[in-house]
Parts: sequence; structure tokens; C-alpha cells
Amino acid sequence: MSQLCVLNRAILVSRCTERLKQRSLWFQRQQRLHVEGPNPAAAACSKRRSKSWLWLCGLGLGVAVAVGLKTNREKANVPCGDGENLRIGGYEAAIEASRELLKRIQAEVGAPGLVVGVSVNGHQVWSEGFGYSDLENRVPCGPTTVMRIASISKPLTSAAAALLCEEGKLDLDAPVQKYVPEFPVKQFDGQDVTITPRLLLSHLSGIRHYEKDGRKVREKAKRPLKPPAQETEEEKSSAESKPNTQENSAQAKKEFEQEEYYLKDNFENVIQALDLFKDDPLIYKPGTTFLYSTHGFTLLSAVMERASGQRFLDLMMSMFYELGMDHTVAEQNDPIIYHRSRFYHVNKKGRVVNCPYVDNSYKWAGGGFLSNVEDLLLFGNALLYSYQVAQLQDPKNLLPGFLKPKTIQELWEAVDRTESNSNKDHLYAQGWMVVKEKHKYGQCKRRRCFVSHTGGAVGASSVLLVLPTDEALDGQTLPRGVVVTILMNVQGVGLKSTAFKIAHEFDKSI
Repeated sequence: MSQLCVLNRAILVSRCTERLKQRSLWFQRQQRLHVEGPNPAAAACSKRRSKSWLWLCGLGLGVAVAVGLKTNREKANVPCGDGENLRIGGYEAAIEASRELLKRIQAEVGAPGLVVGVSVNGHQVWSEGFGYSDLENRVPCGPTTVMRIASISKPLTSAAAALLCEEGKLDLDAPVQKYVPEFPVKQFDGQDVTITPRLLLSHLSGIRHYEKDGRKVREKAKRPLKPPAQETEEEKSSAESKPNTQENSAQAKKEFEQEEYYLKDNFENVIQALDLFKDDPLIYKPGTTFLYSTHGFTLLSAVMERASGQRFLDLMMSMFYELGMDHTVAEQNDPIIYHRSRFYHVNKKGRVVNCPYVDNSYKWAGGGFLSNVEDLLLFGNALLYSYQVAQLQDPKNLLPGFLKPKTIQELWEAVDRTESNSNKDHLYAQGWMVVKEKHKYGQCKRRRCFVSHTGGAVGASSVLLVLPTDEALDGQTLPRGVVVTILMNVQGVGLKSTAFKIAHEFDKSI
């Protein structure tokens, strides 16, 4: 609760209590006068009136306190934080504009529910749910609602891999067979090729995604981008972020026709999950072409498991504990997970229906975790802090970052040959999508640097976006910037441009 909320509450309670005391003393004096007087009946009547007034005053005090607290929360929109550098009540306009945007998106795509979380300079200033996490039982979404985060699992996995590198347990440039001999040495054009953990982190391994037909993948990659004259207004105004255009939406729906999205088989460990793809031919020669691959991250998780000597999920849970991410877990059907959402999709008739049961044990590392917005904000800020501490010449008395300076810089450094065919402005780093700063013409649009990752799974769409400040760092208050995350319990919705717009709304209010 913010200082403003506490102050208003204290003032309200103090005033009501003082008024109640004054009224009570007045009635006591009147009662004594009547009792000492010659009229016992009047004294009894006065005593009854005194008790009635005391009861009414007590009821009034309770109502006043409740109304006052509700009013305070509404005025502050519950962006209450305890940070010294948080401007209490300074984000009402940004919250209102973002709320209106999200309501429009929700109506446009027919999403049963969504949750948004925003932090500014390391402090959560807004989190809110819209719609329902469970339509059938009308359970509303809220900040604690747990949903599938889909491919946001990849940045989580890359952070855990970075920790193993810092401990000297994982060599990013060693062949994967050093750790996982069960994965066969691959060939391309009749020659042996090498796949390393570094290539897996940046989707340069050549390992397939959900589409098994390499010919189809290569033909799709050769399709030219639309010329500028054919771009929509949203595409022109959002060069930094891939919009949810009709074409992209159609591509997403087509991808969800892939059978492997709906696997119901349970895999006991990540080594066993390799059987799905380890014998399939490579789509590209490793190191030459960007090909987004969730299966590549499954292989990475097997490498991490062998390098650490721990089960992959144990390794991840240890990191979540260190970060304070108490609501982030691997998705499993049996355990009771509080506030877990149900998941939906829109059928061919335009109706919202329940998604089929799936088992995501084949892709923990690339898309198998559950979380909520509050945990994801913690994660985004932990990495932003590490990144900005690394930029300071003299960190003074600041605590070290979760990741070492060299580690976080590599994690967010765009890798060559990772531009996607759909958007040349986006490059991939290690488990993160990166957009570099660009200012082409004076007094014209300037593109800010930011990192992000989106996610799409059965019954889920998600985004986590980190927009660092463009001001000079003073080394006193870190992190500096805006972190936005959105979770939605319907599949096939692009949320990056929405998150970017929300980040800018709050960035303007700093």
C-alpha cells in the first residue's frame, strides 16, 4: 500500500474516531443528568437513545472507512508501491489509456480473459485482470491468475543456462554430444556438422520447429516481404514491433494445426523428449540461417541437465526461488496449482470453446511453464538491473546483478544472421528478441532499443517486454525503465505491439 493510501486511511479513521468519541461523551453527560434527576423513566429512555446512537455511530464509522479505502484504491488504481522513487498517483493517465487499449484488444480477438502487469524503475505500478480465467464458473482474472506463458519459457531457460556458464559447468561452444551422446551427430548435404548450445540459444542450429517438411519451411522463408506501399497503417506506425495483422493471425492459426501442439504423451525426462525429433534431418546448415525452434530448446535443456548434474526442472526451480518467483512452475496436470486459468480458443464458427487437454512435458524449456504477471515483472527487472549495473563505471554501493556484466551483455546482444523474414528490424540474441536503437532522420521518428519475447501455446498468448531508459544512468536508482507483461487465455493473438504501446505510455509518465 502506498504512502498516499496509508495517509488517507489514517486521516479518515482519525476524524471518524474523534467524532464518535465526542458524540459518546455528550450522551454520557446527558445520561448522568437524567439519572440524577427526579425522572427515572426519562433516564431509562435517554440510556436507550444513547445505546442506539452509539450503535449507529459505530456502523457509520465502518461504512466510512470502507468507502474511504475503496475511494483511495480507485484513485490510485492500486499502483501502490513502496519505492522511494515511485511517483504516487503519477500514472493515472497511462493506466487509463492502457486499460482502454486492452479492452479493445480483448473485444477484437474474443479473449475470455487477460492480465497485465507494468513496472516502472523496478516497482510494480499497475496490475489488473480483465474478463474471466474460468468462463464456466465466472472466475475473474486478477494479478495472481496463473497462465501458460508459452515461449516466454525460453528467456527463463536462457537465464539458467547463463548461470551454468558463470559456474564453469557449461561450454556454449562445445558440441552438444559432449553432454548428450544420445543425440546423433547430424549431417547436412552429406557432411557432418556441429551443433552447439550457443547455436541452440539463438535458433541457428537448423533443427526443425513444429513443421517437419523442410521444403515447405524453406519455400516460406523465400517469400519476399511486402513492399512499404502495401503495409497497413499499424505496420507503418509500429516498425519496432510485429503487429497482429490479419496475415500474422492467419499464420498463427495455421501453425496451431500442427499435430505436435496437441501431444498428450507424458515424457518422464528431457532426454526422452529428444525422441520426437533427434532423427529428423536438419532444415538448414547450423550457423547459417535463423529458424525458430522450440525443439532446439528441448535439446538445450538436456544439455543443461547433464552439465549441471541436476534434473532440468530442479535446476529451474532453484533459479525461480532465488528470483522470488514463487508462482512459476512447470505445467503438470496432477498438482493443484492455485489460481490456474482454464484455456480457450475460438472455433471455426467464431465461438469461444475449451481447448483440448495437452501435455507440455516435451517442451519444458521452450514453452512449458506457468506463471503470473507479478513473477514475470520480477524476472524482467532482475535482468534489467543486471544489464544496467554492467554499464556503470563505478557501481558504488549497489548490489551485484543476478547475472554478471559480461553474461547479461551477451544475453541481450543481437546475433548475426538472426533477422526473421517477417521483420528485418528484429534480431535474436540468446533467448530474447532484440530491437536496436535507430534514429535515421533529424526531428523524425526515433526507434528505442528494447528486448522482448512473445509466446503462443494451446489456449494461451503472452508477451514480456523490457524498455530500458534512454537517459544517462546515475548509479543511484536502478533499474531504470519500463517492464510490461501480458498474459491471455486464448491462443493465436500477437501482443508485442500492444505491450510496446503500453510501455511508451508509462515511459512518458516517468
